[in-house]
Amino acid sequence: MRFYSLTGDQVEQDQLDSEYKTAREIGKVKMGELRLFFRAGIKTYYIPYHSIHRLFRRVLAVPAKMCCGRGEFEIENLVICGEQDQELAQIQLPGKKAAQILMEELKQRVPEAEFGRPAAAAPEQ
Repeated sequence: MRFYSLTGDQVEQDQLDSEYKTAREIGKVKMGELRLFFRAGIKTYYIPYHSIHRLFRRVLAVPAKMCCGRGEFEIENLVICGEQDQELAQIQLPGKKAAQILMEELKQRVPEAEFGRPAAAAPEQ
């Protein structure tokens, strides 16, 4: 399997393989000892924990027409930001419970990161 870095860090393939095989999996995300892995299509990306500066959940409401009326589906996403709150990845998760479990695990693995979305920029006057 080939791995792609989102931060430019280069690591030996053997080291990535062994970490990926032992990582804990939640949906498309795998949490290794030093890196967070996720799949997008046929590619597997990784982000070292030390490169993560902010994490938060983004819930997208998708309108749906059903046989009995209208409703919404809530799509849970994990957003990972690097330096200067630049978004590195938005990863779709299987549901609310999985998102909550993943956030708790990441709080333990990346305690120096900020959790929660960035405050909206104040309008200039």
